[in-house]
Amino acid sequence: MNATTTPPPLPDRLSVDPKSPHHHLPVLQHDIGIKFNDKERLDVEEYCISEGWIKVAAGKSLDRKGRPMLIKLSGKVEAYYK
Repeated sequence: MNATTTPPPLPDRLSVDPKSPHHHLPVLQHDIGIKFNDKERLDVEEYCISEGWIKVAAGKSLDRKGRPMLIKLSGKVEAYYK
């Protein structure tokens, strides 16, 4: 992260998929960390803090459009800038 620029505030919901309405490129240009149930997760595709869930890839399964199949896990979600 560049010390001269202040990162934008983290949204309540964020997705790495560019086709999602919850994809925010200015936020994703910074290094973001996700803690799920007090453990660091590196495989999060989408999260929602207020609803308490994350979506992660379900193995190597792909949908018919070639994107990874996602499963939703419920629990305590914390997002932060590294």
